[in-house]
Amino acid sequence: MNTGDLEEQRDELQRRLAVLESIFDLGGLKARLAELDEQSQDPGLWDDSDKAGAVLRERSAVESAVSDYEKLASDMDELAVYLEMAGDGDDDATSEFAALATDLAGRLGELEVRRMLSGEYDGNNAIVNIRPGAGGTESQDWGDMLLRMYLKWAERRGFTSKILEYSPGEGAGLKSATFTLEGGYAYGYMRAESGIHRLVRISPFDNAQRRHTSFASVYVFPEIDDTIEVEINDDDLRIDTFRASGAGGQHVNKTDSAVRLTHAPSGIVVTCQNERSQHKNKATAMKILRARLYEHERQKQEARMAEIGPAKQDAAFGSQIRSYVLHPYRLVKDLRTGMEVGNADGVLDGDLDGFIEAYLMQKGG
Repeated sequence: MNTGDLEEQRDELQRRLAVLESIFDLGGLKARLAELDEQSQDPGLWDDSDKAGAVLRERSAVESAVSDYEKLASDMDELAVYLEMAGDGDDDATSEFAALATDLAGRLGELEVRRMLSGEYDGNNAIVNIRPGAGGTESQDWGDMLLRMYLKWAERRGFTSKILEYSPGEGAGLKSATFTLEGGYAYGYMRAESGIHRLVRISPFDNAQRRHTSFASVYVFPEIDDTIEVEINDDDLRIDTFRASGAGGQHVNKTDSAVRLTHAPSGIVVTCQNERSQHKNKATAMKILRARLYEHERQKQEARMAEIGPAKQDAAFGSQIRSYVLHPYRLVKDLRTGMEVGNADGVLDGDLDGFIEAYLMQKGG
């Protein structure tokens, strides 16, 4: 590659960085970080642990964003040094330039995707519920496969996952599962997975080795903190306690204190059985209920707006979003973006970033 090509590559990377700095308002981020530093040093902040936690989480996110930009800018300066050395005929510098340019392009790509995460709660943790469709054992097994896929994806991204509820199927798989994802923009990324997922395969439960089609629903909600008002009338709430039963191991600790909340007006039912304490299970169930009620009201408002005039509909809710075909060929296809991947096993092992990024770029945040 000649020096002119290297300069072109460098200029394109600089252009992309300048666009991102402008959109994210690097100066504003640094000013906000200074404000949060001042707030976190106020001894009175710790009188309210929820507020203190919110301040520290925001500070961590802002500090990470500023650090990302500063490291990119520093590496861009280093790239210029390699470019100058390559111009003097240094072959090693040319190789170093190529390696650093590739790394910079990848990190800029990640930030460009993050630019799409501009929703009000995209930065929040996520609450995810998986429910198999009709089809008995076959669909229940598909639900379990999806749970494993998302836990593997979360591990790849460095998110912390915690299973709150796992109801096993009669023969295999699950009847339902609820888990949380904690990490930067967990909800923003995971919301791309909300919808109906379809599996086509030769059933391992069919002695005749016939091909089966299974469906499972994935519902994703942002974890809502206590600063968001969600009114829950005690008279509308039924609270049942029962002994937890499940697959054990990674899925659930058997306890005598599982809690089920039923919200009569909406019909929403939430179960939590992860903790040994009934009090903790109830608190977690209430957090999930608040998130689901918030999302329930948001969707009702969107439906009302759709009756008045054109509305931007979210294809991730209430419709088939992706097909996973394991027979007669192997292909995973996202029906919203048209993205296809032939390595179905890799996808089921948690390689989802391509699908999620394509969806976010298409939606524009």
